[in-house]
Amino acid sequence: MVYRILGKTGFRVSLVSLGSGGHSRIGLATGKTAAESVAVVRQALEQGINLVDSSEIYGTEELVGQALAGWPSHKIILSTKGAVTQDNRLKTARQLEESLENSLRRLQTDYVDIYHLHAVRPADYDDVVSELVPVLQKLKRQGKIRSIGITEAFASDPTHQTLRLAVKDDCWDVMMVGFNLLNQSARTRVIEPAMQKNIGILDMFAVRKALISQENLAAQLSVLYDKGLIDPDALDIQHPLADVLTSSGCRSLTELAYRFCSSEPGIHSILSGTGNIRHLHDNIRDIARGPLPEAVRDKLVGLFARVDCVSGQ
Repeated sequence: MVYRILGKTGFRVSLVSLGSGGHSRIGLATGKTAAESVAVVRQALEQGINLVDSSEIYGTEELVGQALAGWPSHKIILSTKGAVTQDNRLKTARQLEESLENSLRRLQTDYVDIYHLHAVRPADYDDVVSELVPVLQKLKRQGKIRSIGITEAFASDPTHQTLRLAVKDDCWDVMMVGFNLLNQSARTRVIEPAMQKNIGILDMFAVRKALISQENLAAQLSVLYDKGLIDPDALDIQHPLADVLTSSGCRSLTELAYRFCSSEPGIHSILSGTGNIRHLHDNIRDIARGPLPEAVRDKLVGLFARVDCVSGQ
């Protein structure tokens, strides 16, 4: 497993991290038993993954807590997230503190390494900074969180309006960013400015629905073609990226997608979610094959340079 330093946090994190949300929620959403979900998390740890991410919204914190019980805490980077609204209003300071306390209880821990404000909308950003960030700074001083993070709602904010605001501020230690080979707009809008401030970057949406099969990708590319965002002469929409797969040596579209993200400067860890141990091993294997050849990466950058309206979901 490759490890990288997560920006100013100083945490040494695995290039592959385990997300417990997404469509599977470590199996919880696909009919797996609690024991099977716990086994996925433990297998991830045994394979060298040391960053595990959850959220109060996912309903998986208790399972993550069960899975991590007994593992040395200094060998795990534990990340979770709290919503910024409650009852359609911005949380009060007390409500945010209660959210963290409830997460700590479910995770069976006294602190988390990263506590993110989850899926912050652009319209809420200013209030979040003025009202909720001071609460997190207090909790950090108390030792209940070790670093302060923020995540965007990439599916509804594919142009990164929230994080384009956030990267201008100095209060964030970590950002969870939507970035994949279809929508690379975070490169100049978020990731490069974050590198200048040494902000840790966790990549989400590296693989979503559009990047798990040729059929799904073809459907997504048709939409982008209709919008005039891709050049049909440069890309065979009927057999999408078949030539790139051949020249890259990738065995699947999923491998190509993961390795593209691992090639991106400024990304420290790539979130991979699954409820299946075999799938987990496949994802680890794909990313372990390393960055794409430079010529392949450059071609993908050029093909999708104008796209900033999709998440791949």
